[in-house]
Amino acid sequence: MNLLTIACLQLSLAKEKNLAKILNSVDELLQKNNEIDLLALSELSATGIYPKKNESLEKFLPVFSDLAKKFEVWLLPGSFHEFEKDVIYNTCPVINDKGELVAKARKLYPWLPYENQITPGNEICTFEYPGAGIIGVHICYDLWFPETSRALAMAGAELIINPTLTPTKDREIETIMVRATAAQQQCYYVDVNSVGEQGCGQSIACDPDGNVLHISGDQEDIFTVEVDFDFVRNSRKNGIMGLGQNLKSYRDNPFSSMIKEKRNDKYLKSLGKLTEYKNKDE
Repeated sequence: MNLLTIACLQLSLAKEKNLAKILNSVDELLQKNNEIDLLALSELSATGIYPKKNESLEKFLPVFSDLAKKFEVWLLPGSFHEFEKDVIYNTCPVINDKGELVAKARKLYPWLPYENQITPGNEICTFEYPGAGIIGVHICYDLWFPETSRALAMAGAELIINPTLTPTKDREIETIMVRATAAQQQCYYVDVNSVGEQGCGQSIACDPDGNVLHISGDQEDIFTVEVDFDFVRNSRKNGIMGLGQNLKSYRDNPFSSMIKEKRNDKYLKSLGKLTEYKNKDE
């Protein structure tokens, strides 16, 4: 079997400056458990939501590269603000067990209008974990756009990891989306949120049949998930529960290559501009 053990850290985080807390938590976990293959943290976990040039991806990448190399573990240390010329991205680095940067996922759908300083990424992120399978990464709000998960699945992703920062009352809806996405794309899906001042928890992991493998509460929770890539391949070959072979159906159906949007511009314009939601009961 092609198995991968993933550690997910739903940490209690302050609004900013969480690096020491994260490093201590990772160190404590990996000192006790040397069976972990890959470790994932939540979105903007170290820095918080406000972009600062002195707390950029470039600053933190060497720290987490050293950490990955020290414990010989693959690491998705949440996301960071990446400054490139005149734009800012929300970027999750993928670091291998040698401390090397092997991929970067840039958030495709910044949460507008709140992330109005963030430029959307323009390509999906997949990478191969040697001897196991293909992993896709997208970030938080990307979950709400099923096209992103479909694109990852069509690129071969058998596991999707989603670092998340959600403190709002729609978190339960996101957990439903995770379950649906796992079944729709016939893949494992792991969504890691935070608690404390950054998030409201309910990190969740699902298998390719849409079964919930783990769901956290609203307290700090460090948990592991075992991903069986053979299970994914069997599901995609023979169908969910031996039934629907939806990924192959999408692949073979002419509609998937003919999709062209016919926009009702009058209706879309009537929805108004992107504006901040004023209800404080979040």
